[in-house]
Amino acid sequence: MIAVALILLASATHVDLVDDVYPIPADRWRYVPVVLRQRTALVTASFETGANSRHVRMALMRREDLDRLRQDKPNGVLATTGPSDSGRLRYAVRVPGEYVLVIDNRSDPDPILAHLRVSLDFGAEAVPDVTQLSPLRQALVIAISFSVFFSIAGYSARRLLRGIKRPTPPELPPP
Repeated sequence: MIAVALILLASATHVDLVDDVYPIPADRWRYVPVVLRQRTALVTASFETGANSRHVRMALMRREDLDRLRQDKPNGVLATTGPSDSGRLRYAVRVPGEYVLVIDNRSDPDPILAHLRVSLDFGAEAVPDVTQLSPLRQALVIAISFSVFFSIAGYSARRLLRGIKRPTPPELPPP
C-alpha cells in the first residue's frame, strides 16, 4: 500500500512553488525564481496586496530580462498583469529554462505586503497561443477564397457558353 502511495505521489503533476507574503518597499521590485530545467509547465501565479495599493504589477520574464531590468535597460516580458491591488496570470512555458516572477511596486509611493502564490502544472495540456487569425489574415483568406471560387466559376461558365454557342455541324445526307 505504501508503494502505491509513493508512486502516486511521485507522479503528481501539480507543484505549489510559493505561498508566502513578501514585503516590497516603495519604488522597488522583488522577484521569485522559477526554474524549469527539464520540462515545460503551466505557470499560475497570483498576488494580493489588500486595499492599500492599486499600482502593483506582476510579470513573468526570462532570467536574462531580469538582468536587463536591474540595469534599467529595455526588457522583455512573457506575461503580465495590469496595475492593481491583486492580479493573476497563467502562462504555458514551452521552453525549459530559468524564469522569474517579478512583483513591481515602482509606481506606488508606499511600501506593501504582497501575498504571492505560484504553482507549476507539469501535466497541463499545451494550449495554443493563437486561437483566431488576425483580421488582416482573415481578410486575406477570404479574398483568396473568393478569387479562386470566381475564377473556377468564370472558367466553367465560359466553357459552357462556348459549348452552347458552337453551331452544330449540318447533317450530311446518307450515301
